[in-house]
Amino acid sequence: MKHAIQTGYRTMGKFWRLLALMLLLGWGSQAYAQMVGTVTNLSGVLTARHPDGSTRIMSSKSEVLQGDTLITQSNTYARVKFMDNSEIVLRPASEMVVKSFLYDAEKPERNNVAIGLVKGGLRAVTGLIGKRNHDAVSFDTPTATIGIRGTHFGALFCQNDCGGVPTPNGSTPANGLHVDVSQGAIVLSNPAGSQVFQSGQFGYVANFNTPPMPVPATQGLQVKMPQSISKNAPGSKSIDASKSVSCMVQ
Repeated sequence: MKHAIQTGYRTMGKFWRLLALMLLLGWGSQAYAQMVGTVTNLSGVLTARHPDGSTRIMSSKSEVLQGDTLITQSNTYARVKFMDNSEIVLRPASEMVVKSFLYDAEKPERNNVAIGLVKGGLRAVTGLIGKRNHDAVSFDTPTATIGIRGTHFGALFCQNDCGGVPTPNGSTPANGLHVDVSQGAIVLSNPAGSQVFQSGQFGYVANFNTPPMPVPATQGLQVKMPQSISKNAPGSKSIDASKSVSCMVQ
């Protein structure tokens, strides 16, 4: 009888430990998969790949979760609005990772945003986190990190895949990172150096081991988005195409 009771206690102990572990793992998964933004405009096919490798097809009003990798198909434009009212528009054939998005309106010192541009291009507008603390927001790319200064900017990373992108001289964009600034300023940094780019300026970084370089306005590459993606629904604020030709189709 005593042996049976002891065995029962051991079994129950294992059960509760297993249950606690399952709850802990579940809580951690939910915490990591926190909703951080919403798809507001979409033209084409947008896929979200979660950290566990699973995927889902997104639609307008789909939730974007922390840790998601957003992938646009060759004819897709997608716009995402984040919790702090920052916005990102993705070009076709792009891949972007929401590495970190921590937003606490009551404790701004804890806020942090880290976005990774793996391929393709985007336009981004700073939200409340970036306005409160410029250093809390960064965009990582294969050639440099983009720091923001209250910004509306475009970024395009080419890797033998920018043949259809228009340029001022009609040539195919060189491989590397191309940026343009519509408002505010950005800082491009990598091990080879740093460079600040102000509103109306253009920049280029060939690779991770070469410093960022300014590009003359007559040769600068603007990341352009269709008005149908840049414009919000009636009554809400849009990414202002009137202030930036880079939001318009030409």
